[in-house]
Amino acid sequence: MQVKITSKEILNWYYGNKRELPFRFTKNPYKIWISEVMLQQTQMKTAIPFYNRWIDSFPTLQSVAMAKSDKILKLWEGLGYYRRCLNFHKASKIVMKKYHGRIPNDYKTFRSLPGVGEYTAGAVLSIAFGVSIPAIDGNVNRLLSRLNGIKNLTKRNKLIIKNKIKSLLIDITPGDLNQALMELGALVCIPKNPLCYDCPISHVCKAYKNGSPELYPIKIKKPSKPHLEVVTAIIWRKEKFYIQKRSNQQMLGGLWEFPGGKVEKGETLENALVREIEEECLFTPDIIKKAASINHTYSHFSITMHCYHCKEKKKKITSQNSFNWISIKDIDKYSFPKANHKIFNFMSKNGWHI
Repeated sequence: MQVKITSKEILNWYYGNKRELPFRFTKNPYKIWISEVMLQQTQMKTAIPFYNRWIDSFPTLQSVAMAKSDKILKLWEGLGYYRRCLNFHKASKIVMKKYHGRIPNDYKTFRSLPGVGEYTAGAVLSIAFGVSIPAIDGNVNRLLSRLNGIKNLTKRNKLIIKNKIKSLLIDITPGDLNQALMELGALVCIPKNPLCYDCPISHVCKAYKNGSPELYPIKIKKPSKPHLEVVTAIIWRKEKFYIQKRSNQQMLGGLWEFPGGKVEKGETLENALVREIEEECLFTPDIIKKAASINHTYSHFSITMHCYHCKEKKKKITSQNSFNWISIKDIDKYSFPKANHKIFNFMSKNGWHI
């Protein structure tokens, strides 16, 4: 038996239960776009303060395009997944130059911009421009999987979900329905202990009728994350220390950091540090003492970062990267990865002395 739901049931629930989010009070495509970029792999409660600060600093897409990457990365600092920020910055420049500041309302054109995937295109175009196109995120996939009794999110089953949403988008406001489905998945059809008794369409939900909604869809077991040992150096020159900027092509591109790198198998921490500094800065550091060790987890791996106080020897640093010498009071002027901030916090509590 086919699952039959109506847009009216979902929209009535949405209008009575939707959260009052700052980007729901606008049809401005720029504001909707940046909100969707920030919400990728980020919880709503985390993203909202960043969104508000961003709009205060960059009220228009033109202001983003005109800003330097260091400024936008500093504002993004702490939100993570910095590639999103750099791609948005790049896309804003393209829109200003190629499309005279007008965000494209055509799917193919908008989708071609850096960082714009299928979901982002669907969300922005449906909400801002009323284009009748699905916006399918993890919440929507889970909701539709349970409604239709789909356990495996195969390519074929994802197409079935997409077509079912398309059938609901006829003769209604597509942006509202897309947001309604996402909201229903985020607030009611949650991964664990779904609130089926509060769901307006549970009466046609196959997973609910089967008595085991949490089994839909089957979760793909993720492989264990590798763990790396990393060494870094605080290289002092009187009252200032050395920092370098990561290439935009690297993970955490555009951020500043201490020099260093991964410890190879069989290396001591000190030997690895000397090797990394010689490779990156073309000089041999004078290691004074260990400063701190911290643990940090990224999306696909984790690290233990060992940081050492060092000094220059007679030969001065000749870095292959963009670099600077800063004092402790200058830290807030630069954008650093979270792992570096853990080092800063430790040093602030325990002293910067060498």
